[in-house]
Amino acid sequence: MTNKLIQGYEVVIGFETHAQLSTQSKIFSRASTTFGAEPNTQACAVDLALPGTLPVMNKGAVERAIQFGLAIGSTISERSIFARKNYFYPDLPKGYQISQFEIPVVVGGVIEFFLNEEKKSVRLVRAHLEEDAGKSLHEDFIGQTGIDLNRAGTPLLEIVTEPDMRSSEEAVAYAKELHKIVTWIGICDGNMQEGSFRCDANVSVRKPGAELGTRREIKNLNSFKNMQQAMDYEIRWQIEQIEDGYAIQQATVLFDPDTGETRSMRSKEDAADYRYFPDPDLPPLVIAPEWVERVRSEMTELPRVMAARFVADYGLPEYDATTLTQSKAMAAYFEEAAKTCGQAKLVSNWVMGELSRRLNAEERDFAQSAVSAQQLAALIARIADGTISNNAAKQVFDELWNESQKTGTTLSAHAVASPTIKATLAVDSIIESKGLKQMNDTSALEAIIDTVIAANPKNVEEYRAGNSKALNALVGQIMKGSQGKANPQQVGDLLRSKLG
Repeated sequence: MTNKLIQGYEVVIGFETHAQLSTQSKIFSRASTTFGAEPNTQACAVDLALPGTLPVMNKGAVERAIQFGLAIGSTISERSIFARKNYFYPDLPKGYQISQFEIPVVVGGVIEFFLNEEKKSVRLVRAHLEEDAGKSLHEDFIGQTGIDLNRAGTPLLEIVTEPDMRSSEEAVAYAKELHKIVTWIGICDGNMQEGSFRCDANVSVRKPGAELGTRREIKNLNSFKNMQQAMDYEIRWQIEQIEDGYAIQQATVLFDPDTGETRSMRSKEDAADYRYFPDPDLPPLVIAPEWVERVRSEMTELPRVMAARFVADYGLPEYDATTLTQSKAMAAYFEEAAKTCGQAKLVSNWVMGELSRRLNAEERDFAQSAVSAQQLAALIARIADGTISNNAAKQVFDELWNESQKTGTTLSAHAVASPTIKATLAVDSIIESKGLKQMNDTSALEAIIDTVIAANPKNVEEYRAGNSKALNALVGQIMKGSQGKANPQQVGDLLRSKLG
């Protein structure tokens, strides 16, 4: 659904995302966070809430929260407080969850991204540290529920937005950008299937200019596809309810991917229902400015910083630069190819276009590309120097890709040391063997042009009468006469010169 009004209603969406932090141990104990262990084998006395145990803060979790705050331009609180969020559920051994409420570790910040080449921004309210609960197992027990406490105490950073998004597409684009950031800086592995990156969408609708509508929270969306389907269904459902005269009741809902529908799970709690109060077992978390500066100095180049550099160093449009920094592997591929051939915009077009399409079709990452960055650079160099046309280049690209699929390696069998030379020889070999080199012999090309002009007097007359489309017809005939080897730009220039 786009930003346009839907049946006269405006959509309002806010997000709460739980990013599992990439520490080896839990947030308040030394138990392992490794995924996939046998149930209850990674839950120690602290996680089980046995009497006499006390939580001890994991410094690595705090550092990852600081990294996130720095990455999005937030304020890092010098002093934050842990609180007890009280509720009863079988997989919550203590009867409360340790979280942050009044004073979180990260305050504010903005996530910027592109949607259909339009720049968007979403404001963050906060990002706070908390522990995960365990997991209830219903499938493996007939008439019973099992409890696995391996996840209990796993460190989470809960990232909360303002209700700034106005369509499901915008919300998904935000989630993808957030996913990129947390994986780029290494604070979360981003594995949605394993629950490392879980999103809750708060969805409401209203008439334009009216107060915010009553929201319903769609819990634990664990794929971008499900995310969009769930929000689209919920938006339609809420509008239908209002149009039929019903009031929306605040609730927590789940999405069923099999039916494509959301269903109510329970009435939605407010903060007062959790009876938050400061945890007496944990002192305030104090973060010295020196700690923040040390973390800042050790951070990798951020996506937005790298994108700005791509604009400044390579003259790329902001949209290209932002797209190319969707992942570290994509950015590294682009930069290696651009440095090799010196044709940054052409490289950008190919990386975002043909190469991305091929990788997506085969569900590969840029680090797994069958065509290396050096090979793409060599191919683009041959386009730039006029050796081959764009259409011929696609044939060369296909051959490079297919040959790699056969051999399991990129096409570089030449016994030379330099990868760049290997790539150039591979590209030139394909161009030669398939006869794809453009016709650069002006006299031969002029002979074909003269023949086509003589054979098509009607098109010539129409062009001279002001019909520009007639020129395209003549160019097509000339390209056919050259067996596709003529340079279309050169053909057009020569043709216009001859026709006056």
